[in-house]
Amino acid sequence: MDVQSAAGTASSALTGAVIVFRADASLDIGSGHVMRCLALANALRRNGAVCRFVCRGHDGNLIGQIRAQGFDAYELPASPLVGGTGDVIPGEGLAHAAWLGVGWETDAMQTVAALGDARIDWLIVDHYALDMRWEKRLRANCQHLVAIDDLADRNHDCDVLLDQNLNRRAEDYVGLVPPSSKVLVGPMFALLREEFAALRDYSFARRETPKLAHLLVGMGGVDKDNVTGKVLEALGKCALPADCRVTVVLGAHAPWISSVQAQAARMPATEVVVGTSDIARLMADCDLAIGAAGTSAWERCCLGLPSLLMVLASNQSAGATALHEAGAAILLDDGQNRLALELKSKIHALVESQGLQQIQLACRRVTDGMGVTRVVEVIKHGN
Repeated sequence: MDVQSAAGTASSALTGAVIVFRADASLDIGSGHVMRCLALANALRRNGAVCRFVCRGHDGNLIGQIRAQGFDAYELPASPLVGGTGDVIPGEGLAHAAWLGVGWETDAMQTVAALGDARIDWLIVDHYALDMRWEKRLRANCQHLVAIDDLADRNHDCDVLLDQNLNRRAEDYVGLVPPSSKVLVGPMFALLREEFAALRDYSFARRETPKLAHLLVGMGGVDKDNVTGKVLEALGKCALPADCRVTVVLGAHAPWISSVQAQAARMPATEVVVGTSDIARLMADCDLAIGAAGTSAWERCCLGLPSLLMVLASNQSAGATALHEAGAAILLDDGQNRLALELKSKIHALVESQGLQQIQLACRRVTDGMGVTRVVEVIKHGN
C-alpha cells in the first residue's frame, strides 16, 4: 500500500479534528515516547487534524523539536524526577511513577489547565506513569481517549489501547481496559515515520547479497549511562572486516556526546552522527546494527536491518526476547564484562554463515512500517 494514498483516505473525516498528545521525554524516560507520538501526529496533520502536545519540561525534553516540526507544545513546569527508573512515588503505586516528576493528580490538574476550554476530539496519552485515575480525570475534557502502552501493568480508561510489542496479545489487557475498548496489539501497529515504509523496498533490495561493510551503533536517543562507549570499547577488540566502517548515532540531548566523539576519533573508520533527521536512510544503508531494544527495534525490522540487541531497561526485556525468538534479532549478554567476547563471536558467526540474510527475512515478517496508517484509520472511524 502506498503511504501517501493510504494516509489520504482519512482526510475528510479528520479535517479540523483537534488532537492532543500527552507525552514526555527526559534523561530517564528517553525520547521514544515523544518520537512515536510525533510520527502519529504528522500523519494525523497530513489528514487535516490539528495536533498539539502537552509535555513536562524535564531535563532532556524534546519540546523544542516538537515545535520545530510545527506543532504547538504546552510546557508543564519542570519538576525534579524522584529517584530513577522503576522508583515509586509514595502513594502512586506505579512502577514508573517517578518518571512523571509530580503526583498524577497534579499532572492532571496542570494538563486540564493547559487544555483550557478548547474542544478536544482525541486525547492521546503515552506515559508509563499515568493510568486509569489520570484518564478518568481528563475524560470530561475530550471526546475520545487513546492510551499507548507497552507494559500491560496498569488499568486504563480509554476508547483505544495501543501496544506495539511483538509478544503482546489482546487478552493481556482483559480486565485492564473497559470491555468496549478497541485493543490494537503487535508491531504491525508500530508508530513509525512514513520514510521507513517508503525505504523498505530499497533496503531489502540492497541486502540480497549480504555483507558487513557498514555497522550502525545506536543505543537510544539519550543513552544516559553511555552504553555506546562500552560498545565502542568492545568493538575495538573485534576483528571487523577490513573495509567495514562504523557509524554511531546519538540524540542531541545525549550527555556523553563529547566523550563518545573522542573515543570514536581514536578508532578506524568510525564517525559519530548527532541528532540526525534522516535515520531511516542511514539504517537502510547499514548492514548490521548494535542497538537498544526500544522503539528503534521496530524501525530496524521494517527495513530488514539485522540487529544485535542490548536490553537497557527492564521494560525492554520481553520485547527483546520476543524478537530473538522470532529470529529477527540476536540478544547480547553484556554481563560480567562479556560484551567484547559476545560481539566477537556473534559478528564472526553472522559473517561466516547466512545469518545476516536469515535475520533480515525474519524482520520482514515483524512489521511493514504501516502502523501509523492503521492507527489513523482507527481514529478516523472513531471520530
